Amino acid sequence: MDTQASPSSTELGAPSTGRRVLMLVLATVGFTVNFWAWALLSPLAPLFKDRLDLTSFEQALLVAVPVVVGSVGRIPVGALTDRFGGRLMFPLVSVITIVPVLFLGLAGHDSLAALLVGGFVLGMGGTTFAIGVPFVNAWFPPSRRGLAIGVFGAGTGGTAISALTTVPLVNSGSVATPFVVTAVVLAVYAVVSALLLRDAPGRTVPTGSIRRRVLDTARLPVTWQASALYAVAFGGFVAFSVYLPAYLQTAYGLAQSDAANRMAGFVLLAVVARPTGGWLSDRFDPVRVLTVSLIVVTAGAALQAFTPPLMPLGTIAFLTMAAALGAGSGAVFALVALLAPANKVGSVTGIVGAAGGLGGFVPPLVMGALYGAVSSYALGLAALAMVAAAAAAFTWTAVRRAAAGATA
Repeated sequence: MDTQASPSSTELGAPSTGRRVLMLVLATVGFTVNFWAWALLSPLAPLFKDRLDLTSFEQALLVAVPVVVGSVGRIPVGALTDRFGGRLMFPLVSVITIVPVLFLGLAGHDSLAALLVGGFVLGMGGTTFAIGVPFVNAWFPPSRRGLAIGVFGAGTGGTAISALTTVPLVNSGSVATPFVVTAVVLAVYAVVSALLLRDAPGRTVPTGSIRRRVLDTARLPVTWQASALYAVAFGGFVAFSVYLPAYLQTAYGLAQSDAANRMAGFVLLAVVARPTGGWLSDRFDPVRVLTVSLIVVTAGAALQAFTPPLMPLGTIAFLTMAAALGAGSGAVFALVALLAPANKVGSVTGIVGAAGGLGGFVPPLVMGALYGAVSSYALGLAALAMVAAAAAAFTWTAVRRAAAGATA
């Protein structure tokens, strides 16, 4: 036997709506807080660039390191969540994330090497996505999973909290202030989640080794189809959320605070659009929602490649891309909830989430390198348009056929 039922499945009836909502809220708050911590370096990257005399590539590397670690770390964390449940993993990862947050705030911000070491461990905060998707998925019936996972995915708004609060907290205190505040919030959440979180009754618990389960998951077609699409949808969101302040300052000459506020607006719109994408996927079809979203991204990136005036064309391009990337990210996991085996949702989520995060790791490095070489972001944005167009075609052909076969 590869799986076993949770002991509580024979003792409890179907959970009430109120209990499901409470678990969803707790998971979303945990995701938000950890993503807040995960994104702390991005708003301060221009400050560190000036203080430490960093190159454009070093600045991009600084904000990209937590992204790649948080992405790759989702693979084992997702598999561990399948085995041990979100009740254990949420508070555990939150406590671990406190360590690099305090290190960066109190001692690790005076050299690039220390920032990279702290950022590497800070990546743990980004792994909470792979905890929340299987946790929420187990609490909700299939007909409501798209919306529920979309609501949980709105926890990516933690990056907006970071964008809106980090620089003001530094200005009112010191570089350490936002890190200390975030560490306190993480500690409070860890205690609350340890007391209140419960895994869903009847949760399917795999019993095989993590290595075997990850290998089995890697053989599922949905794993790689969803990974490719999430690398574009969520990867695009992550790339803009970490690099947009630097882009706006360089391409349009905005002040640091103005660029951070505009990035926060981008993130907030994407966050709101994510549950909308999940809800639309429940009502219609995740394949259709994803295809339309990717077409919109293609158009927005193609327009922005010409660096139009920020008002109104540039703002319209970025806001439409934000909405499309958010809705597309929600649709990808509506597809995962529909097609992935119940006992492998965490493992599938880990791999797909890693692909999404890695999709966000590469563009900032490419943008930084291209700007350093040709003093223009046009080639990077044109490449995004072509990738999004190819992803839309792939969704409407191969993924649509696979989804139709699985649900027939």
